[in-house]
Amino acid sequence: MNADELRALQAPLKSQYKEHPDSARVPARAEGSLDPNDIAIVVDAWHSKVTAGLHKAGGGSGELACSADMLLESLVGCAGVTFRAVATAMGVTVRGGKVIAEGIWDARGTLGVDRSVPVGLTEIKLRFEVDCDADRTKLEKMIQTTERYCVILQTLKAPPVVSVEIV
Repeated sequence: MNADELRALQAPLKSQYKEHPDSARVPARAEGSLDPNDIAIVVDAWHSKVTAGLHKAGGGSGELACSADMLLESLVGCAGVTFRAVATAMGVTVRGGKVIAEGIWDARGTLGVDRSVPVGLTEIKLRFEVDCDADRTKLEKMIQTTERYCVILQTLKAPPVVSVEIV
């Protein structure tokens, strides 16, 4: 896809969203089924199922998916797609590359060993290793634009209001 094709694809959507802002509000949903025989959940992922369980650092076998890794995978997916859209819009040829997300969490917080230790990822690094025809200045602009429009990255930077309910 080239920049003109991308613009043509997105133009009617942009017009619709300007005229009818509520139509731009896209619901997102995830669901999983609790495993009655293990400390695990089967998550209905895109076109498949993923079983998430305890990380080895939390007492798991390491054979099941880790939810922190799944979060980072979501970030990589969103950042990669956003970067490719930005490159396309800017007319930059991308020959290949990788998007890598790495995070750190402290198992002491998750296991309740030390209440002063936060639960969850406390550091995330997102790295782009890109083979493209852009010079360094243009590549930096592409990364800045990707940061601006990546849904998952922006969600992590400005967390939404989260509510929990029992049904």
